Amino acid sequence: MKRRVLIAQALVHNPPVVVLDEPTAGVDVELRKMLWAFTQQLHQNGHTIVLTTHYLEEAEALCEQIAILNQGQLVALDSKTALLARYPYRLLRLNLTNSQVEIPDALRDKVQAFTEGELILRLHREQDSISAVLDCLRHANIQFVDLRTQEPSLEEVFLSLTARLKP
Repeated sequence: MKRRVLIAQALVHNPPVVVLDEPTAGVDVELRKMLWAFTQQLHQNGHTIVLTTHYLEEAEALCEQIAILNQGQLVALDSKTALLARYPYRLLRLNLTNSQVEIPDALRDKVQAFTEGELILRLHREQDSISAVLDCLRHANIQFVDLRTQEPSLEEVFLSLTARLKP
């Protein structure tokens, strides 16, 4: 309730710019969803929303432009789409029919995880062809029942941008 009152106070005068500092910190899932919907409605009504958050899922869901700070330094300021495009990898997730398989040498350096029944490969967008990977799996007689690609999240982009800047 306190969070709701603070937001209501900020909006009483219908400001053109609304600054929300960690609006969903410490709130339950239901209130978080309500605040997200409310924030999106404010934006649709013409308000500029400045949102500070440590929840990258929240920034990815709500923001069009994103600034990434690392130790007080601006390391990126771009559209969400452009930031996501900076990360050169995607995942290929395969549900295997048999968990007792030998991973081909050509794919070993691409394995991110190999658990019972699932193989996750980290593929470079420009260097790794999915069809070539599937050919390699077929040649090794590795069969699967399902596959899906997973595009990078803002969290992965954030970690890639800030990892090289740590002292």
